[in-house]
Amino acid sequence: MAPDLALLYGVTTKRLHEQVRRNRNRFPEDFMFQLTSKERDEVAAKCGHLKNIKYSRELPLAFSEHGSLMLANVLNSERAVEVSIFVMRAFIRLREILGTHKKLAHKLEELERHVRDHDGHIQNLFNAIRQLMVPPPAKSRKIGFSP
Repeated sequence: MAPDLALLYGVTTKRLHEQVRRNRNRFPEDFMFQLTSKERDEVAAKCGHLKNIKYSRELPLAFSEHGSLMLANVLNSERAVEVSIFVMRAFIRLREILGTHKKLAHKLEELERHVRDHDGHIQNLFNAIRQLMVPPPAKSRKIGFSP
């Protein structure tokens, strides 16, 4: 959100919007988008520190990781450079965490698959043991001499 990034970069939201307007070609849709009024109201309701955006005349801007980096480039201040490095490191760490969770989820799926297979094998083993436990049918011998 623009107010949060403005605070991070040490500029006013007005200055941030001004630089975005001047460099609009640097912010394609996947770098930045504008919230709808419904989205703005939801964000204002859920994020207490952003409650003032509800009364803003302009709809707020939201930036992706690439958009926040591009914003640091167009603001071109010492603080913006420091914060952009910090933001990039945060996104890298977030990707690492997500990658770890994906690996963990994959291993869990593998384990579930093995357990499912083992359940079938164990059930077959129990069935075989039960069959072995059943005494063989007794052969009835006739009494007497058989030629």
